[in-house]
Amino acid sequence: MRKNILITGAAGFLGSHLCDLYVKKDFHVIAMDNLITGELKNINHLLKYDNFEFIHHDVTNYIDISCRLDYILHFASPASPIDYLKIPIQTLKVGSLGTHNCLGLAKSKNARILIASTSEVYGDPQIHPQEESYWGHVNPIGPRGVYDEAKRFQEAITMAYHKFHGLETRIARIFNTYGPRMRLNDGRVLPAFIGQVLRGDDLTIFGDGSQTRSFCYIDDLIAGIDLLLNSDYSDPINLGNPSEISIRDFAKEIIKMSGSKQKIIYKELPMDDPKKRQPDITKAKDILSWEPRIDRSEGLKITYDYFNSLSEEELKKTEHNDFNKYIIR
Repeated sequence: MRKNILITGAAGFLGSHLCDLYVKKDFHVIAMDNLITGELKNINHLLKYDNFEFIHHDVTNYIDISCRLDYILHFASPASPIDYLKIPIQTLKVGSLGTHNCLGLAKSKNARILIASTSEVYGDPQIHPQEESYWGHVNPIGPRGVYDEAKRFQEAITMAYHKFHGLETRIARIFNTYGPRMRLNDGRVLPAFIGQVLRGDDLTIFGDGSQTRSFCYIDDLIAGIDLLLNSDYSDPINLGNPSEISIRDFAKEIIKMSGSKQKIIYKELPMDDPKKRQPDITKAKDILSWEPRIDRSEGLKITYDYFNSLSEEELKKTEHNDFNKYIIR
């Protein structure tokens, strides 16, 4: 019998790649998205399959699924600075009301649920690298607070359902991930840099560029999520690539890879921008036997080629973005 899986945020970057995986695994995939940040073009290629269906719905409203459910992957959420600074209330609601609705549905269907948390629960960390036992250093009323606290609440209510109701829950703390289907104008550092290169603009760094990030290619992350879903581990677990690089060196890497001649320009570092970001993936290695396998140079080439294949019209949509308004993750 086919297993049934509900994927929320299915038309987004991560959600659409999860749809690909479970359609390929011959699950009956129920994809749900309100399209506030997701795009149908990310899943249009799946509509021809008899084991895929799309429901246009906002998970902050009651979710009615008539069929049996074996699994729920809750990936609905604005996930980039431009998104959650433009729609702060929706960001808080999807992390709270949306998660509550998904957990209630999982309980009623006796389904296992995995929620997409984030490295942002660590805030601007005071320990490095970040391990799961660290409680974080978060400003709840700062410009990033709506996203950080929505995800921290999401973890809290998920663990409450697990401990009080015995619900089978999984929590993935996802670090910076990249690959095809990211939006060029979403404010994250990788598409921002590539978009600037493709438009012939100088690359913008906020601060002195010494802040670090650790980039995981999408295929590696999706493999980790699948292993976590099928594990017996209910506490939060880091999923990301521990290969750390400064933003300044990353900008130089993008320029070199693309063969462009752009300069790097520096602007003021936004409030609460994390200075360090690197996952400790010891638990993922020990519990899931998982670690990233795709080298950054290989993943960047695939991602650059994807963005380079976009039409001139799509590329021009991003050229007037004022990145000074946003925090680059």
